[in-house]
Amino acid sequence: MGHVCVTTPPLFQSKLLCLSLLFFLTTLPIALYVSFTHSTCLFRSPPPFPSSVGFSYPLSYSEHKYALPTAHSDCTSSVPFSDYGKVLHEIRNLCWNSTSSPVLRYVEGKGDSFSGNFSARKRKSFFHHNHVDRVAIPCGFLQAFPIKESDRLAMQKCDGVVVVSAIIGDHDKLRQPRGLGSHTIDFVCFFMFIDDATHKVLVAHNILSANEEEVNMVGAWRIVRLRGDQLPYDNPAMNGVIPKYLVQRLFPNSKFSVWLDAKLQLTVDPLLLIHSLLVIPDADMAISNHPFNIHTMEEAIATARWKKWADLESLRVQMETYCENGLQPWSTSKLPYTTDVPDTALILRRHGLKGNLFSCLLFNELAAFNSRDQLAFAYVRDLMVPKIKINMFEFEVFEQVAMEYRHNLKREAREQPIKMASSRDINGSSCEDYLLKMSRIKVASSSR
Repeated sequence: MGHVCVTTPPLFQSKLLCLSLLFFLTTLPIALYVSFTHSTCLFRSPPPFPSSVGFSYPLSYSEHKYALPTAHSDCTSSVPFSDYGKVLHEIRNLCWNSTSSPVLRYVEGKGDSFSGNFSARKRKSFFHHNHVDRVAIPCGFLQAFPIKESDRLAMQKCDGVVVVSAIIGDHDKLRQPRGLGSHTIDFVCFFMFIDDATHKVLVAHNILSANEEEVNMVGAWRIVRLRGDQLPYDNPAMNGVIPKYLVQRLFPNSKFSVWLDAKLQLTVDPLLLIHSLLVIPDADMAISNHPFNIHTMEEAIATARWKKWADLESLRVQMETYCENGLQPWSTSKLPYTTDVPDTALILRRHGLKGNLFSCLLFNELAAFNSRDQLAFAYVRDLMVPKIKINMFEFEVFEQVAMEYRHNLKREAREQPIKMASSRDINGSSCEDYLLKMSRIKVASSSR
């Protein structure tokens, strides 16, 4: 009679291997549970984007090239999102039932430039705004802005929430927002401003129609073409600043807005962002902290060092002007603000008197000096009256709600080596007190 010999497979003859497999199978469910229930970076997701509004780009367009890695992955300051349905209902009520509040009057008429070329003294005179007297505030549009009448009417009809972006000079890819709720596309307006150079590329890839009479929709975005020969500024960045900071004028009936630099792809529903970062903290504006710089002068030095604005003399004049007119380095007296330097790629606004006034005042500074909006931010924020309430959230939160990409890589002429600028290059005697205070603060912080 034969015998059946049963042997243990060689794979399981090692006790160490068996114990390792047992440990893995036991701890895997626990690890998954902890990861998905206690992670500080886990945000509640809205219902999926309706498939009927989806959009596919041709492979030649490569809209997802040049993604940047996330530098701060721990996300120690995450923001919880409320239920999508509750948020949608609450923001609808805020938009539809908003009471009329004091509004700004704007300087109208024709000027010698789009912004009016006001002196530093004249610009500062508008910082203290008594809305009772309703003094007219300069806020651009003293020359024409080239928008078709059909687009202008569509912008006026946007009476709730608007998401705005701009691609000038084919500098970025046109990317679709992700994570939109099932009703968001019907309630939120998405407008993308482009110039002739960007339009030409999108037409070449069959993303846009060459027919001027058609309403160009690309996925969620309504495309607004700006005629290049009619743009008010020679500097492309300044033309992009117009929809960035004068959104309240382009969309006069909107109650909330989200500005999105074209290098970003939104990955969270804008209604959830507005609710968590504006509505709950009852803020006029929400913007993230800069990941590295705290003081305005630090940002000015970085601007010169990395040639983000090559004219060192104009930077020096700008810093002198701000020092002479009351700009102070960041200190604990400015709390709850933990920095004077924001990252302005994502800006959320409640359209009201204080938020609109801040945007106008900041735009006037950019028109006077340069498009580097971080340099004028603290100057306007700290000195304007009435005070604006800004929710300056942590940069880690910014990285969790948007994907950042490099700008389109283009071959450019070789330039002179970058000069490593220092504070001596961009400040004058009027900034000596600022620099002394800043150095004391930095020494005190490092000694803790």
